[in-house]
Amino acid sequence: MNAAESLPTTLDRTDQRWAVALEAAGDGVWDWCVPQNQVFCSRRWKEMLGYGEDELGDSFEEWESRIHRDDLPDYYRRLKRHIDGEMPVFSSEHRMRCRDGSYRWFLDRGMVISRGDNGQPVRVIGTHSDITESRLAKDALKSSQQKLRTIIDIALDAVVQMDAAGIITDWNIQAEKVFGWSKQEAIGRLLHETIIPTQYREAHVAGLAQCLATGQGALLNTRVETLALHRRGHTFPVELAISPLLIDGKYEFSSFIRDITDRKQAEAAIKLSDSVYKAIGEAIMIADTSNRIVAVNPVFTEVTGYSEEEVIGQSPSLLKSGRHDQTYYQMMWTSLEKTGHWKGEIWNRRKNGEIYPEWLSIHTIYDADGEAQQRIALFSDITEQKKIEETIQRQANFDPLTGLPNRRLFHDRLQLELKKMQRANQLLALLFIDLDHFKEVNDTLGHDVGDSLLIEAAQRIGRCVRDSDTVARLGGDEFTVIMSGLNDGARIEEVAQSVIDALARPFRLANETAYISASVGITVYPHDATEITSLLKNADQAMYFSKGLGRNCFSYFTSSMQETAQTRMRLANDLREALSGRQLLVYYQPIVELASGAIHKAEALLRWRHPARGLVGPGDFIHIAEETGLIVDIGNWVFRQAAAQALRWRTAHHPAFQVSVNLSPAQFRGKAGARAPWIDNLRKLGLPGEGIVAEITEGLLLEASTAVFNQLLEFRDAKIQVALDDFGTGYSSLSYLQKFDIDYIKIDRSFVRNLKPAAHDLVLCEAMIVMAHKLGMKVIAEGVETEIQRDLLAAAGCDFGQGYLFSRPVPAGEFERLLSDSLTPPGPSAT
Repeated sequence: MNAAESLPTTLDRTDQRWAVALEAAGDGVWDWCVPQNQVFCSRRWKEMLGYGEDELGDSFEEWESRIHRDDLPDYYRRLKRHIDGEMPVFSSEHRMRCRDGSYRWFLDRGMVISRGDNGQPVRVIGTHSDITESRLAKDALKSSQQKLRTIIDIALDAVVQMDAAGIITDWNIQAEKVFGWSKQEAIGRLLHETIIPTQYREAHVAGLAQCLATGQGALLNTRVETLALHRRGHTFPVELAISPLLIDGKYEFSSFIRDITDRKQAEAAIKLSDSVYKAIGEAIMIADTSNRIVAVNPVFTEVTGYSEEEVIGQSPSLLKSGRHDQTYYQMMWTSLEKTGHWKGEIWNRRKNGEIYPEWLSIHTIYDADGEAQQRIALFSDITEQKKIEETIQRQANFDPLTGLPNRRLFHDRLQLELKKMQRANQLLALLFIDLDHFKEVNDTLGHDVGDSLLIEAAQRIGRCVRDSDTVARLGGDEFTVIMSGLNDGARIEEVAQSVIDALARPFRLANETAYISASVGITVYPHDATEITSLLKNADQAMYFSKGLGRNCFSYFTSSMQETAQTRMRLANDLREALSGRQLLVYYQPIVELASGAIHKAEALLRWRHPARGLVGPGDFIHIAEETGLIVDIGNWVFRQAAAQALRWRTAHHPAFQVSVNLSPAQFRGKAGARAPWIDNLRKLGLPGEGIVAEITEGLLLEASTAVFNQLLEFRDAKIQVALDDFGTGYSSLSYLQKFDIDYIKIDRSFVRNLKPAAHDLVLCEAMIVMAHKLGMKVIAEGVETEIQRDLLAAAGCDFGQGYLFSRPVPAGEFERLLSDSLTPPGPSAT
């Protein structure tokens, strides 16, 4: 057996130095004689496994039998790579069985220190480090990583040896990684010039001298944190331990150096996380797997009123408000168990008992095995946000004046109720309510009074219906009622009449008393229609039908109303083509001077020669023209025709001849006012303003707007006279007659129709005639159809008469003949 094949029973001096140093550092040493397959293990190595110095055999088989079977493949692979020269150092982390049968983790690092002539290893020496705690620390840090989102890496120590002169004598692989110097480059260099930053070198040299002189030093056998120098010139934090070894009276030093850059960064991150945790604007609560609170931040205390001491160890349920049932919380836990997170709006209770809304987000922290470890809840008080949302919701869905649902919310509720009625096979009634004469109240008493009336009207309607019914304001003076869940129609009429009666009672508002009524239209689902648009249209048509009946009543929708509406729609479409298609005509009805029988005036009346319907009277289409806005163009066309005709008759018949032209209130509104084109046309024709009389209704005066007032003043300045049509049927006061400088009043035909001696209507007519004359106005009586009516009016002092007694409205050519016949007028009692 040659020397290479002999089993070493002792270490040589150099190896002894290493062994002692490593033993001092807590590591075991082993020496493997490969040819004999025997391993010498140091005392420390055996102690690590729980054995005494004289225990355990020295065979390699004994060694490998203690390695955990799952770790053997990797162990052999690494050993082979080192033996084959692929790895400069053999390194393996594996579990080994201890004397008590337990397994601990060890790090074996070794090197082939001699090989035979065939290149095969003869001797391998290595170290044996117990890294069980390090492995456990890694697992613990991994869990901590998830909680604090930081990473702390544990690196193996760099081992550096130097002699008494401070010269590096050995340098391991980890030192190469840590400092950037290879072993060959590092050995022989002064340690303080290689890895110690400039500012610490003087202290290092002094400490080394102290140790050599006294055997003591501040850094000996203790772990300290300091800075080290990398080959590239930058410094980094390290944890340092120096162990002195006195051999043959000379000191050598082994330094164990661990790069703690990652740890320092992790500590900084933890510190930052802790700062964020305390300073973040949201409340944070951390609970363990037993659903007990383990941590809260300051914002938690601000939001809930509970201090940290009061909640630690308590269940989060102490915040429950009682607003949510068990099903709500069960859904929350189901989500947490399936997905690991949940978020949503929840109501909780503060320490003072106040219930508040919060936005809550819960996240689960898992360990390496996927088991839930903790749950982190982040929440914020959204009370102000809820108030804003409620305000926006109310503004979007409720009428700001009455507080009733607006058109948008009404549509939503009607759609919902229709679905319910379809499932329940029940009836639904929709009532469309329009306040009669509300405009007069608004214009005469002011908008503030009008608003107060609307508020009270809404309250009165609400008291007429069930709590389950919906009362809504669509806008203006229009209200609707949704009555659902009906089995028959008996209740509908009861509610409709109750609403009418309630709104007919006087409204006492701001020291004023106002009187209105209501027109109600009713449609029923599913009899009349099954969808919202049709139901609304039906109710609206029924409401207008009620107005046509004289207001203050209700009407059910019928198919005939639909036919009327369709006819009206077709007329509106046809009317758009009437003006350009030359289908419109102007007829003239004479206005006769009752005292003489002379015709010096005429009223221009519009007719429509419809290509399919024949001659259509203004009562069938004027209101359509007003609603569509066509009245402006049509009215201006009528004026041009009438003005041209007035000019001809003033030239051919009488120099003071006048033609009256009706003006719709719609012609006074908006940018398309009537006065500018009228006055311009008069100037172009050379017709003086006295040739035209503008006929308006009392309703226009009630608007009392600046626009109306200014336009009437322009008429007066242009010498155009103004006649007040249908006098006696409106609600205006006598002050309007003086304010707007009216020239004529036209007594409505309803007063003339039943005229006879000693009749009440005669007294009214006489009173109106006297009043007008006192105010400097002349009077025209409409609807004169009999000689008795004419004579009574003449006897009462009426100035002019107009009606079928004298002539129906006729085309201009026929009117010419009437003028010729009146050149020698008969007396007032012979016609």
